[in-house]
Amino acid sequence: MTDTQIFEPDGRAIPFVDEGDGPVKLALIQERDLAADVLGVVAHYLAEEAGFHVLLIGHRAEVKGEEVSLDSRVEDALAVIDHVGLGDTWIGGHGFGGTVARAFAVAHADRVNGLALLGVEEDETPLAPVMPVLIIQGTKDTATPFANGERLQATAPERASVKSIDGADHHFPMTHPIETAVVIEEYLDWD
Repeated sequence: MTDTQIFEPDGRAIPFVDEGDGPVKLALIQERDLAADVLGVVAHYLAEEAGFHVLLIGHRAEVKGEEVSLDSRVEDALAVIDHVGLGDTWIGGHGFGGTVARAFAVAHADRVNGLALLGVEEDETPLAPVMPVLIIQGTKDTATPFANGERLQATAPERASVKSIDGADHHFPMTHPIETAVVIEEYLDWD
């Protein structure tokens, strides 16, 4: 596994892990309030076994009493993506990280090849037009229920697909990392 680094644009300490150097590029934004390594096994599999270039992006620490806006989190992700030199990439995330990825795709559509969303939050953030969307949901997820993924997929049925991780709860990227990684690999490998 690759060690976590910290990028500090304008004093914002943003954790990230950059692994692999393959032609398929994927930036994944982690769920908030979960350990930094929740997506680590998924990323490592995709980098080592599938030959992807995977960038995991964490969240900067919040100052007590101040909430970091969604737009600021999008700019944090862009800063890290630029820092490691990715011109364009698939982008995605787990839970809230997927919401940030959706907002990123809307704001920077020219930098995004598609979306990979793991455990979709119920949120009004739209899907950016045109690009393909992979939605992965745990069938026993109560934090981001399967129905959330189906509702989002229904907004763009011609380009969005929902895949399930059977028997998995919201922590499926950690409890079912290989199954999750294989779904991502099979979907993105055609790109």
